[in-house]
Amino acid sequence: MLKQLVIICALGSAAILSGCQSSLPSAADVQTAQSLQLLQNRTWIATQIGNTEIKKTPQAHNIPSLQFDEATKNVSGSDGCNRLVGAYAAGRDTLQLSQMAGTRMACVNNGGIDSEFNQAIAKVTHYQAYGKTLKLLDRHGNLLIQFESAVQPR
Repeated sequence: MLKQLVIICALGSAAILSGCQSSLPSAADVQTAQSLQLLQNRTWIATQIGNTEIKKTPQAHNIPSLQFDEATKNVSGSDGCNRLVGAYAAGRDTLQLSQMAGTRMACVNNGGIDSEFNQAIAKVTHYQAYGKTLKLLDRHGNLLIQFESAVQPR
């Protein structure tokens, strides 16, 4: 009888401990949450498309930008001329942009930055976010667009 009681207690303790252990987030879950926290709920201002640096002045209104809304999983922004909207799905370092749509205004005197931006956005599969920097990358890890955070996160 005593042996059965000890075995039952041991099994019960093991079950309780394994239940507690599974509720703790894994290191991968923590890294994913940290990456998403850096990506979302900020305004990202483009500083570079491919190898081309974007020159900006304080009065510039034609600089591409993006915002990733955590609550709705929507992405919005500008290609430097037209407004953009769409949906996104993000993981620790993966980023999928979908259902992208935009206005179609005539863009003059912007050096084709809107076209370059849209071509780059279509190739995005990954991202790196650290500090005030966001890099959008293609499937080979090549830099497509680099951004700088305009404001602190909400």
